[in-house]
Amino acid sequence: MTIIQGFAPIAADDARVLVLGSMPSEASLLKQQYYGHPRNAFWPIMGLLFGAGPELTYEQRKKILMAQGIAVWDVLKYCRRPGSMDAAIDMASIEINDFAGFFARHPLIDRVFFNGGTAEKVYWQRVLPELSEKFNYLHYQRLPSTSPAYAAMNLQQKAAVWAVVKKAAAGMVK
Repeated sequence: MTIIQGFAPIAADDARVLVLGSMPSEASLLKQQYYGHPRNAFWPIMGLLFGAGPELTYEQRKKILMAQGIAVWDVLKYCRRPGSMDAAIDMASIEINDFAGFFARHPLIDRVFFNGGTAEKVYWQRVLPELSEKFNYLHYQRLPSTSPAYAAMNLQQKAAVWAVVKKAAAGMVK
């Protein structure tokens, strides 16, 4: 098993919201794009909420999210994982991204949304205990995973829950 590396964040200096995944899938790594699997619901949801749908180029989608104050990143910087499933991540191999540095560079972020359970679990276990108390103003919420592996909700149901990201980016949620 080789070590895989995540991507740099999508984030403008004035980002207000952070969406966190765990680690890019094999399809995402091949495309070098967040949520690159064609059946992942992330970009269709971003299309419904912000007009940043999969019919646009990746660069256009990134620009739209950044203009809306939305940052996208992953909890993990490195890990070993055969395949794409979060359950296959070798937890002994993980390295966490530098969240203290990220939040210091993006002081307007006050809401963090987890794209599924693994991102949330690893963040609580490995990131939060290391974050300084100066970041206690952050609010956290787990959202249903956009992964095609999570089929308990359809696209419309997921988008309805994910609408809180749009409200948070507009400053309508505290």
